Amino acid sequence: CGTPVIAWNCGALSEIIDQGVTGFIADTMDGAVAAVPDLLQLDRRKVRAVFEKRFSARRMAGDYLAAYARLIGVPTEAKAS
Repeated sequence: CGTPVIAWNCGALSEIIDQGVTGFIADTMDGAVAAVPDLLQLDRRKVRAVFEKRFSARRMAGDYLAAYARLIGVPTEAKAS
């Protein structure tokens, strides 16, 4: 759906959220509140595109298959850039 987020700076959230692209990471309540106007300016289509590129079922399945292939020593095809 492309909904940008404001999240607390804890755990893996800083690895999932692209600061200023898919949302904002906040360290304090004041920081979270201050990010609200900026959040409204983010392009929801871009948020969705980033999600699809990084977290779609097809992408995740492909990553798992590649990891399993590496673990058992099966050569994999090089990805086109």
